[in-house]
Parts: sequence; C-alpha cells; structure tokens
Amino acid sequence: MPDEPQPVRRRGPGRVLVAVYGIFTVAAGSRATVQIIDRFHEAPLAYTLSAFSAVVYALATVMLARRGRTSYRIAVAACTVELLGVLVIGTASLVDPGAFPDATVWSLYGRGYLFIPLVLPVAGLLWLRRARPAPAP
Repeated sequence: MPDEPQPVRRRGPGRVLVAVYGIFTVAAGSRATVQIIDRFHEAPLAYTLSAFSAVVYALATVMLARRGRTSYRIAVAACTVELLGVLVIGTASLVDPGAFPDATVWSLYGRGYLFIPLVLPVAGLLWLRRARPAPAP
C-alpha cells in the first residue's frame, strides 16, 4: 500500500545492500552457469559451490528486500550461511588448493571479487541487527 511506511531494510544503506546482493546473484549465477555448461568435469566441486553461492545470494537479496519477521529470519540465516561458506571455502582453498583447480566465488575469501564476499555477509548481518523488526504485540 502506498500509505505504508517503507521498511527500514529497504531504505538508505539497506537499498545499497540489496543492490549489491542482486549484483552478486547475477555474477555468481552467470559464472556458475557458464562453468557448469562448459567444463563441469574440470572442477565439479568448485563449480557446484559457485552455483550454491548464487542461490544463497539470491535468497539473501529477496529476503533483505521483503518485509516481515519470516523474511528477516531467512535473511539472517542466508547471511550466516554465506559468511560460514566464505570462511570454510576460503580456508579450504588455502589449505588444499588442489581440491579447487578452478576458483569459486568464495575461494580465497573472495579474492577474485575484491574480497567483497567476505565483507558482504558481515555488512548484511550488521544491517539486519540494526533493522530488526519490532516484537509482535
């Protein structure tokens, strides 16, 4: 409804956050699609992880943009999974580079994406903490 105030998550920095998540959804999804279609046999783990990251980014994008407690909870879960993914995959790609013959979005903590994948979930979680919905009456 036009008279309803916009939720805090879709104003100011929240709008920028949603836009960046949207860009990463397209970037990770496009990369994964090309890799899986073109050369899946070369690095199936890496390409599957890139596809998974695209799904996580898409979920975070939609849930950050939507209002409501359920959307908020799912956005927190998506950002948490993203952060854990970046940390686990980033560390694994340093410890065992042979397991990642080609880079993923999250390998080396997102080095191929200027480390934005490492910063983005932290920014998302901090924003969500600030934009927590009011408790139900």
